[in-house]
Amino acid sequence: MTETPFTIQFAAAILEDLTSRLLAARFAPRVGRARWDGGADPEYLRELVTYWAEEFSWQDQQDHLNSYDHAIVDVDGIPIHVVRVGARNLAGADPIPILLLHGWPSCFVEMLPLADRLADPSRFGLTDGRSFDVVIPSLPGFLFSGLPDAALTRAEIGRLMHKLMAELSHERYMVFGGDIGGGAAARMGALYPDHVIGLHLIHPPYRIDRDLDQTELAYLDLVARYDQSDGGYSEIMLTRPDTIAAALIDSPVGLAAWIIDKFHDWVDHDGNLENRVSRDTLLTIVMLYWATGSIGSSFATYFDYEHNEPQPSIAVPVAVTLSRERSRIDFPRQLSSRVCNDIRFWSLPDAGGHFMALEQPDLIWADILISTDRMLSAPDG
Repeated sequence: MTETPFTIQFAAAILEDLTSRLLAARFAPRVGRARWDGGADPEYLRELVTYWAEEFSWQDQQDHLNSYDHAIVDVDGIPIHVVRVGARNLAGADPIPILLLHGWPSCFVEMLPLADRLADPSRFGLTDGRSFDVVIPSLPGFLFSGLPDAALTRAEIGRLMHKLMAELSHERYMVFGGDIGGGAAARMGALYPDHVIGLHLIHPPYRIDRDLDQTELAYLDLVARYDQSDGGYSEIMLTRPDTIAAALIDSPVGLAAWIIDKFHDWVDHDGNLENRVSRDTLLTIVMLYWATGSIGSSFATYFDYEHNEPQPSIAVPVAVTLSRERSRIDFPRQLSSRVCNDIRFWSLPDAGGHFMALEQPDLIWADILISTDRMLSAPDG
């Protein structure tokens, strides 16, 4: 195995250039009739950028991130960045390896609160809880991870993530994820059943391969109507990623707007995004995209989306904690049953959106503990 210890450290010139760009920022007037109606709200964006330039401490955030164990692992010649949080509470059963897979426009930072709980339950008040050896990669093309030559399909991401776990000497493991990471996890469950103990997902997989009932048709109609108001970002990234990437890699304000718009829309909050995800966390995620210059390469999985084949059937145990996003409300369980042969756990929480591990780490941690016990037991019947 080729593994190189890694420390996050950006050159002073990058940070100085960023500050000068932020201080010289220009802001467009609002087109939408109400705040956030037309996308990233200019008033909020101006406040955020002012804080970014004048008060935000990247050094504090960098120090916190570097308190974790980072490495670059060579996977088929591709550098994959990984954060590992080893199990710290060994009073109970042997720790289980678990792979946490983020999506877009997120990164490994999303998974850290959940990883802390999974690895060290006693720190969070659960003295007899099961602990996990946690692995959090940056997906290919994101931040410090490279891209393969092949089309970046969900199956290709899954293949690389399985090879990563093998490189880290994890023969059997669980996978948690949502969005792109959830799609890759679902492929892993289908392709590597001898290695994947089970999947825990917040965005259930499905496959449309026969007649649908009225409940399923109603849900897919809801998704189509939602995409009419939300899908502009993905259409650009699917068809013209290099064009939008040229603008975002040159403007930290534009980059922040592109990312924060999705957080505001997809996080389950009460009207104030920062009541659920702190301003420092939001800016840390934006900073990582900015300083690594990886926003364009993070679009690869969108541009290559047409190369994805239909989701194969999944025989390993599956657990779902359903995200409360507008595009997931009323998701019919039977739609997932078309592709998941062994659903062991299905939870409809009262909180938590697209970035569940960041928004509601205690909730998803509790659900993972329940689903793990069910996955390790014999199936009903």
